[in-house]
Amino acid sequence: MFWKKLSSKKGDEWTYRTMFDEILLPLDWPVYVSHAEASAYAHWVGKELPTEAEWQRAACGAPRVGNFGGERWDPVPVTAFDRHVSGQGAPGVEDMRGNGWEWTSTVFAPFAGFKPFPFYPGYSANFFDGQHYVMKGGSARTAACMMRPSFRNWFQPNYPYVYAGFRCVSR
Repeated sequence: MFWKKLSSKKGDEWTYRTMFDEILLPLDWPVYVSHAEASAYAHWVGKELPTEAEWQRAACGAPRVGNFGGERWDPVPVTAFDRHVSGQGAPGVEDMRGNGWEWTSTVFAPFAGFKPFPFYPGYSANFFDGQHYVMKGGSARTAACMMRPSFRNWFQPNYPYVYAGFRCVSR
């Protein structure tokens, strides 16, 4: 886990495991979670994780700035690249590029007409097994050339060590 609860005489505190240290959890940083944890939270608040298509649509209006490309090892506050600062984007679509992959409710599957790259056939096709979920957005370590709304990543729902957060939607 990237975060854990510490109980002391002062009360409960949360710590965050960064690349090189464990620190008190900054309340404006993203917290990385598994798909199962993200889904459970969304359900708890009466919402859902977005589908890949919903995430894609929102990202098309998002600012093209963020924490990616390896410039930093750790996350930054989720408002660091706010639409008001960048002058782009619609309300509610801040922090969609970098800072952490975002879980969707979409099971990873091929699009119509998909053909694997001949030089790397197993990169995605081997994961069309109904056990992986689509992730979008990118992390601090995602190369800038991959930072486009159409790029897809995937992981299994209970894998806890992914630089991934989430957002909720109401339907």
